[in-house]
Amino acid sequence: MQGVTRKITQAILYEVIAVACVAPALALAFDEGMAHSTVLSVIMSGMALGWNMLYNYLFEFWEARQARRSRTFVRRLLHAIGFEGGLVLILLPVVAWWLDISLWAALGTNLALFVFFFVYAFVFQWGFDRVFGVPESAHERGVQACTSAK
Repeated sequence: MQGVTRKITQAILYEVIAVACVAPALALAFDEGMAHSTVLSVIMSGMALGWNMLYNYLFEFWEARQARRSRTFVRRLLHAIGFEGGLVLILLPVVAWWLDISLWAALGTNLALFVFFFVYAFVFQWGFDRVFGVPESAHERGVQACTSAK
């Protein structure tokens, strides 16, 4: 799977699983109802989805221009750090406002989410690549992608 279909599938699957994990955790941590926490999770997910699409476009644009294009451990680590670090900053004011907490408390919340999502992003992307194959940007130059006709 390549192109826009890959990007949309990857982003939607990532966010659906994320909402299912984050909503109950927020409800428990902030003594909020599931409805309140789920709405926040969906808002954060929507913002993360937009960031995901932009970040992956930019990452793959950069990756396609590298001399070595394979997805190494270090490259996957950099991908996860960049994505989650950017998301922490983007979501900071939203979390503070929605939960009616200070920016410092929201930063603590976002950093806790960062720890979870750092591992989740790394594992999810590795699993997604195993199931759907790596994108063209990660194929070594001169090597064609293996596709099977079914």
